[in-house]
Amino acid sequence: MIEILSPTDLPRARDTGALVAGILQTLKGRSVVGTNLLEIDAWAQSMIIEAGAQSCYVDYEPSFGRGPFGHYICTSVNDAVLHGLPHDYTLADGDLLSLDLAVSLGGVVADSAISFIVGEAQPPESVALIDATQRALSAGIAAAGPGVRVGDISHAIGSVLGAAGYSINTEFGGHGVGSTMHQDPHVSNTGRPGRGYRLRPGLLLALEPWVMADTATLVTDPDGWTLRSVTGCRTAHSEHTIAITEDGVEVLTLPRS
Repeated sequence: MIEILSPTDLPRARDTGALVAGILQTLKGRSVVGTNLLEIDAWAQSMIIEAGAQSCYVDYEPSFGRGPFGHYICTSVNDAVLHGLPHDYTLADGDLLSLDLAVSLGGVVADSAISFIVGEAQPPESVALIDATQRALSAGIAAAGPGVRVGDISHAIGSVLGAAGYSINTEFGGHGVGSTMHQDPHVSNTGRPGRGYRLRPGLLLALEPWVMADTATLVTDPDGWTLRSVTGCRTAHSEHTIAITEDGVEVLTLPRS
């Protein structure tokens, strides 16, 4: 399903995006050496409920997962990159943490992810991974707009990731959002320009470049959810929800100053 929102829906989408961005920035500030992943999940739960919003993850039960996700946020550490199931792990100095959050407010979903390094250590490989996904995300956003093809966005993202020397996994990527979290069209993190669905005003897309340092192959944890690099290398993930407008693009999940 591809859902096109009306212009009257855009203010609600902005509100949801602002909520997601605000929660992620608060959690980033609280995620220090000694923080437990289960604490992060509990903080996310509290902020979502306090805002009168609904988690998109608690009852999430896709074909590739094992039963309902049962938590409020994805917490992926170091070699984990996607769908990190919060568990009893205490963050250490230099850990690379990715937080992925999707929330519904007023009937509209927004989805965003950030990656950052915990503590004082700044491992160069981790810095480079995060930088590449952020630059790829910016390139994908810059390529989007009314009349643009999905392949144009995929090509822009993949060009940045490939030029940085990373292999690109195409099993998971960006997607449409609207009244539900995962909709068509799928937005691969690499592709050919001029191909695929033509973007229309009112379409919401979650763009999410992610990479692993030395592989494109994933392995699933025994928890049935957490996806890791098969080699144990570090990973990073960046994501924004954008709205296609009549005259361009609006990024809905940018932190408000």
